[in-house]
Amino acid sequence: MNDLALLLTPEGRALLDEVRDTAPADELAVATRLRRDHPAELVSAALGQARLRQRAVTKFGAADAGRMFFTPNGVEQSTRSSVAAYRAERFRALGVTSVADLCCGIGGDAVALARAGIRVLAVDRDPVTAAVARANADALGLGELIEVREADVTEVDTAGYDAVFVDPARRGGRGRIFDPEAYSPPLSWAIGAARTAPRAALKIAPGIPHEAIPAEAEAEWISDGGDVKEAVLWFGTGTPGAVRATLLPGPRTLLGRGLPDPGVRPVGRYLYEPDGAVIRAHLVAEVAADLDGGLIDPTIAYVTADAPRPTAYASAYEITDQLPFNVKKLKALLREREVGTLTVKKRGSAVEPEELRKKVKPQGPNAATVFLTRVAGAPTMLVGRPA
Repeated sequence: MNDLALLLTPEGRALLDEVRDTAPADELAVATRLRRDHPAELVSAALGQARLRQRAVTKFGAADAGRMFFTPNGVEQSTRSSVAAYRAERFRALGVTSVADLCCGIGGDAVALARAGIRVLAVDRDPVTAAVARANADALGLGELIEVREADVTEVDTAGYDAVFVDPARRGGRGRIFDPEAYSPPLSWAIGAARTAPRAALKIAPGIPHEAIPAEAEAEWISDGGDVKEAVLWFGTGTPGAVRATLLPGPRTLLGRGLPDPGVRPVGRYLYEPDGAVIRAHLVAEVAADLDGGLIDPTIAYVTADAPRPTAYASAYEITDQLPFNVKKLKALLREREVGTLTVKKRGSAVEPEELRKKVKPQGPNAATVFLTRVAGAPTMLVGRPA
């Protein structure tokens, strides 16, 4: 809290501008120079904040990260701005004009909601985190739409708001928390809060078991640039029990149709790797049906087909070779094809990609992709290239 107060002074803001682009290797020399004219505590706070802002660029973009304030946990746990903006737009499309953002953290979601024109009550019980959220609302010119309150979310009355958004803490002193009832607050409390609101969204870990999802909730898995970021349980959308996978940028959304598991068939000319959000949402069957394809193995989420078909929900590869797992044969094949750039993917194999790459020692001007997987239960190597 003291560091933030120092940084919010005119001297602190000026110093933040001065150290904005300081490289880690230069920090000691810069600190030594600045301490001649500024208090050591302020210099340390400014350099630490500059380091956090540099880390935050990947989530918030350079423009916002350069104006916002962060804590180490805040950078780690905050929502990527593209995901927060997508979720805020869904709220807006549902007619929501006010949201109680419970467990708001440093305010990333509150900022996205406010930018969508939604009035926000942002609540966090940690005084430093709440102060940072308030500073961020002001820094981005959104203070009139965002009210930050330091309080225990379980004691906040949300009756006057159109919707509730809950982002429980999913990290503890020992790292990630996988049991939803060990979240802070527990998932059961968040579900109870959602049921009392006209609309609600609960941000949860993408690995949540499907059987833990309430029947009245819509479940959505979101990926950004191919990386699965989160799952969201939506309440009050009018589509209870719906399942969807949303891919950003876009957004592109695949809705579940309740299809049975795809059948297993021989490897065709093309192999499709579904996006992680599709796999987490258990919507591989929908992708296989749209591709007129099947699985290469009943336990592996690779879809194979004989013809290329465009899809936003899977990456396509043209398969040139199918080999039983044999490193020597693969090495000989790659040498024959003069493959020097080798991408190794695995699903259903214990072999590590780097370990295989060291053994085959690819050399040459050409590129290839090898899939370490199982085909009808047998360890197999599929070699191909992006289609």
